Amino acid sequence: MTQQSAAPAHTVSLFDSKPFFEKALVFGVQHGLIDQEKLDAICNDAPKGMVQIARYFGSEYLRPELEKARDRIVNLVSLSLEDMSGGDLRQAAELLRDNSFMSRSKAGSDMLKALIAMPQSSHFGMNEQSGFRDEHIPLLAKWSLRSLPDYQAELAKRAKVSHLVDAAIWFADGLGLDESELEDAGKDAEAVIRTALLVLAAKRTDMPDWVAFEKMVIAWRKKALTTLPLTLPKDLPAELRPAIELLRQSVLSDLPKILDASLPVRNLFDKTPAFMGRYFWLEDGLSEVQDFDRAASKVWTKVTGGHTDDSSLLTLFLCVCAGGAPKTLLTEKAAATLIRKLRKSGLHAELAEQYIRAHAPVQHQDGYTSLWSEFCEEASPTLLSGFDYALNDALALLRRECNVEQ
Repeated sequence: MTQQSAAPAHTVSLFDSKPFFEKALVFGVQHGLIDQEKLDAICNDAPKGMVQIARYFGSEYLRPELEKARDRIVNLVSLSLEDMSGGDLRQAAELLRDNSFMSRSKAGSDMLKALIAMPQSSHFGMNEQSGFRDEHIPLLAKWSLRSLPDYQAELAKRAKVSHLVDAAIWFADGLGLDESELEDAGKDAEAVIRTALLVLAAKRTDMPDWVAFEKMVIAWRKKALTTLPLTLPKDLPAELRPAIELLRQSVLSDLPKILDASLPVRNLFDKTPAFMGRYFWLEDGLSEVQDFDRAASKVWTKVTGGHTDDSSLLTLFLCVCAGGAPKTLLTEKAAATLIRKLRKSGLHAELAEQYIRAHAPVQHQDGYTSLWSEFCEEASPTLLSGFDYALNDALALLRRECNVEQ
């Protein structure tokens, strides 16, 4: 007895490639939602709409343009119906019944125009001015033939970017910065938001320049903190919270390095690849120069003891270029030792120049460099002479040009 094996059960799904507009129209007619009068109105409106679309994207006098316009108007109507109905044919048919064919085409076009006008990048300065403009027409032509899933995927991507941009503007506004200043700065929205979270944790009320940003981090390090109270503001708009929460988590991941006192702040934020561009501060060259001047003045005053006469300065520079401790006064013995060092290893004038650039007040650096350069040119032959065995000439020069106790 032969047993016939049962055929495996198959689930067969038929793909209906008809435009969603056509599906909704057929459903509406079959279920009595769309009558002959509405069908006649659609038949009258469609050719007019095709001509308008052909004219908008090219020419209404060319057959290929008209055929493409037919595809476009059907797709635009389909986009608006499927999007508004969520794919429900009954709702879509009711939308066709209650609205003109041309209004559904315009609704689809408006959807795409709004999409195209949304930012594609969270980088301030890279996005164009808001709103749909004539230069966007070729892009609209491409999108007018795309499917609803394509539109939805692009919308989700751009909405995320838009939320980041909006959130950065929201935070910046609360910290005394407007949108135009963000555009001038040309930084990523993510960087602005990360810094804003740090600023709020420090209970500051303004967006920092580099000097203030660095001092903020140093203050935390001095307290030996291991974490910071990074919380989202209570008045942050609800639609922005998901994107900001992801950035808050990224800042929490950065905290071990931010609070690590062994890492120089400038090196971490401005020279470490993973941190470069990750945070934001206002570029204020004057503030940085003033801060440098204040720091340099303290070091300079301590080193020079307040003495800024040429002899004291030349003594200081000569000690530095010989690799010794910076001093403005030498004993006879120290002067002789310095000369021997120079004759052994050479007079490295650039070491003193580097010292001037690193520590001298900015407004005096050029003058000090010129003073040192002229001294080196005139004094080098004597200081480095191989015939002045007793150092008499070299010591006489130092007594005359520098500060040497006698």
